[in-house]
Amino acid sequence: MKLVAVHDKRSLNDWMRLPWRIYRDDPNWIPHLKQDVAKVFDPGKNKLLRDGEAERWVLYDDAGVPIGRVAAFINAKTAHTEAQPTGGMGFFECINDQKAADILLDASRDWLKERGMEAMDGPINLGDRNMFWGLLVENFTDPPLYGTNYNPPYYKDLLERYGFQEYFKQLFFKRSALEGVSPLFHRKYRQLMNEPGYRVTDARGRSVAQIAEDFRTVLNAAWVDHDNFKPMEQATALKIVKSMKPVMDPRLVVFVYHDDRAIAMYISLPELNEIFRYVNGDLNWWGKLKFLWHKRTGTVKNMTGIVFGVAKEYQGKGFEGVLIVYAEKHIVEKKLYRDTVLTWIGDFNPKMIRVCQNLGAENYRTLATYRYLFDRNKPFERHPVIGAEPSGREATG
Repeated sequence: MKLVAVHDKRSLNDWMRLPWRIYRDDPNWIPHLKQDVAKVFDPGKNKLLRDGEAERWVLYDDAGVPIGRVAAFINAKTAHTEAQPTGGMGFFECINDQKAADILLDASRDWLKERGMEAMDGPINLGDRNMFWGLLVENFTDPPLYGTNYNPPYYKDLLERYGFQEYFKQLFFKRSALEGVSPLFHRKYRQLMNEPGYRVTDARGRSVAQIAEDFRTVLNAAWVDHDNFKPMEQATALKIVKSMKPVMDPRLVVFVYHDDRAIAMYISLPELNEIFRYVNGDLNWWGKLKFLWHKRTGTVKNMTGIVFGVAKEYQGKGFEGVLIVYAEKHIVEKKLYRDTVLTWIGDFNPKMIRVCQNLGAENYRTLATYRYLFDRNKPFERHPVIGAEPSGREATG
């Protein structure tokens, strides 16, 4: 076997096209858009590469056939926020061969170690956690959601035999978009909406700039207790909302306001992979035409929750239910979509897990984020639970 760093047109093409070889007999697989993947490694489009680094490798068998690929990267904003400097490994694809997997993972480890890292997380993304993050470990029968990783079951064995350990699980919850919620939520909805200063509405009639500012306001107030969270800037929020605009259904973007300040939000998008399964991973001009045709003809039957949050000072008061009841009145009763899937929730976040369970959603799919410590004698610790009493690493750092 021969390992080659991706530095020319041929190796780049082999790296990009390898998944089609791995999944050629898997009817559930929907390829990531090659344009989305390419942006991760483009310094002009991924600002994390301004201070960070990335490298890719493709592995060939003795006949010169590509049989594996991987990427390693350092996010300068997060690498030194852990107990040990930690880099990332992602976009891992490999035949069912431990020796081949070890070669790819050794390359990632050694590259990161040369740059001062002491651990690597994977499979992850050099970017936001809602894209290309985690390894599928439960439910290999449902097609993947847009941007989420999908892999054969044997990948879990390849990583764990190498020495990776589960850092946290990523739980995906699903509930019917055709069924109402408990009467308890309706009572809470009426109670809160009768209090002065509160109102709830969707994004119809609001500008991109207004949606972005409300999104940023809630996000910064809701995620303040999360590890390594840094407040989102206005320009970043505007960029995110602009990127969602072509596929956004404003009826699925819901905010609660108190005295005209956004305090809670529930943002969903039509499930794009129901369309992207027809473009074969390439949103070129022909893929865009297919996308527009399927969008206009009602191909999408499900929606995916992107963000669900409540400002810290308003948590525990029932505003999660307010958002869901509003959605029931404007989406469920009109039968606009069939099911809704909530964006993944870490198993370290029991509060949000309970919210999902109280809403009648079920954990239907699980991915996992793994961590590999380069010092094999160092004790391994899972991601700390949000809201738990600090101990060990959390107590000192």
